[in-house]
Order: sequence, then structure tokens, then C-alpha cells
Amino acid sequence: MIDFHNHILPNQDDGSNSLEVSLSMLKHAANQGITDVVNTVHFQHPKVELLEINNSSISLAIRCLQEELDKRKIPITLHFGAEVFFLPNLLEIINNPLVTFGKRKYILIEFNVYDIPQAQKQVLYDLKIQGVTPIIAHPERYKQVQENIFLVYEWLNSGCLIQVDAGSLIGTLGKKSKIAAEKIINNQWCQILGSDAHDNMKRNFCLKEAYEIVQKMVGENYANPLVYNNPRLVIEGKSIDVDFEPIELESETFWQKLVRRINN
Repeated sequence: MIDFHNHILPNQDDGSNSLEVSLSMLKHAANQGITDVVNTVHFQHPKVELLEINNSSISLAIRCLQEELDKRKIPITLHFGAEVFFLPNLLEIINNPLVTFGKRKYILIEFNVYDIPQAQKQVLYDLKIQGVTPIIAHPERYKQVQENIFLVYEWLNSGCLIQVDAGSLIGTLGKKSKIAAEKIINNQWCQILGSDAHDNMKRNFCLKEAYEIVQKMVGENYANPLVYNNPRLVIEGKSIDVDFEPIELESETFWQKLVRRINN
């Protein structure tokens, strides 16, 4: 399996705080059957504004950690990447190799969990025009999505991809996140699962457990690409075929809207 979202580099963001913790996390990942880990260090997030995070420092940190894994014969390959906090400057930074995947084809974007700005629609559209596909990180954790799950459909319909946190499906990230994640999976709106691992305690790698949950919910044919083929295609900069049922949101009746609000 490939874990696409995690914070395993020691002392680079709010994730692992030591080499020992990183190695413990990655050994746990390997024991789950994870073979590839795509590091997604926080970029331009308020949490890391005092840290110097750049292409050179992250490349060096990944090389050093990979060497330690190889020494200990922990069978995991690390990959380079970032989780980019949404600011209106995204078009200005997409040529930074740290912030995109697959030779500038994809970008992983997170929002403030309490506020998704209206400006995001135009910025995401402009990214697509520039040939960069936005991947929306853990939408199930955003308050506005928890109140209106169809925001996820709107992102998907506009050409974005969706990444759900494994911890949300398991229930370790709160009841509302779990409910929203289950709705996203049941609608088959998710293309990638990621652990969003931060430490070797409460937020460790948990991809296998979430994968098994998805298997039971919607079947193996849908679950497998979320942890195998799709993240590999992102790493390689290849296109992902997205198949979802169209929804006519504008044509909802008053009673349909009322039912949707009750169900949310």
C-alpha cells in the first residue's frame, strides 16, 4: 500500500519530533503492509511559520531518513511532497518543486478547518487552467463540509480530487469527521486514502484499518485504487480516471433540501 498523507520527517513541522519517533512510525507502517510513504510536510501553514521549510531542507531530511530506514532494513520507500495551506498565492508558488507532485501535475491543499474562503473557487479553477490538479486534503474535517457534504461533490465536479484521512473513518478524529468521511466513501467521491500520521501514539499510521473499513462499505474494487494505483499515479504525474454519479444540485426541491439538511 501507499500512504499519501503523513508528517514523518523529524522536526520539520508538527509531526514527528525525533528520528526515533519517525523510525517507530515507519516500522509500524511497514507492519501494516505499507511499502511507500509520501511525506506531506506542512507548507505555509500558520503552525510552521517560524520554521524554514524549503526544497533543499526537505530533500536532505528525506535522504537522511531513507538512509536510516535502509540501514535497519525497514522496507519503505519515501517520497517527496508537501501539504499546502490554502492562501491566494497558490498560483505564484506552483513552480516550487516541493509543493507539487508528479512534475507539477498535482497539489495537495488543506483549508482552515473552520473557514473555507470563497476565493478558493477561482484559485482552484486557475490551478486547473495551469495544468495543476488540486487534491483536497481531508475535507471531512472541515466544519462547512460537515454541515453540507455536497461541497465535496462541487470540488469533485470542478476537477479536483479528494483525499480522506484514515483516522476519520476509524473514528479517532471525532464523530463529525467520521460521519462525513462515511458519506464521502458511500458516494464514492474519494480517490485517495492517507493516514495523516503525526506521531507514534494517538496519530500513527492506520491505513490498513481504514482500507478494510472501505472494503466492507463499498467493496474491494473501489477500495484498492485508493491505496495502490491512485497514489502511484499522483507520484508519477499520470492522470486518474474519476467516475462518480452526477447530481443536479440546482434542481433540488424544498423538501429535498430539507431532507438533505436533516441527513447532514
